[in-house]
Amino acid sequence: MSTPFLRKGSEGIEKIKHKNFFKQWFAELWFLATRWKYVLPFLINQSGSAFYIMTLASTDLSLAIPLTNSLTFVFVTLAGRYLGEEGDNVMSYVGMTLVITGVTLCVADRV
Repeated sequence: MSTPFLRKGSEGIEKIKHKNFFKQWFAELWFLATRWKYVLPFLINQSGSAFYIMTLASTDLSLAIPLTNSLTFVFVTLAGRYLGEEGDNVMSYVGMTLVITGVTLCVADRV
């Protein structure tokens, strides 16, 4: 879900231009590290990844991994829509409906 926020927070990085690879890399790193609009979603993203790894130890992998990957599609699409990103079309909503239906069937099958 943090992906659209990371994209939004990193806007302007493409304007940084250095001929030296290392200067370019450090300039981009400094640019991102000093922008709270990038750092906050990055920390949330990393916290989510750590939580995901911790829960894998106690969850059925054949259910957890497909659910996580498919729900990521739904939340990233909705967050992008909230931020006004382009690319919203009917097929996105059809896809989200199919994902939610599939998740419901998977969870209902396990209960």
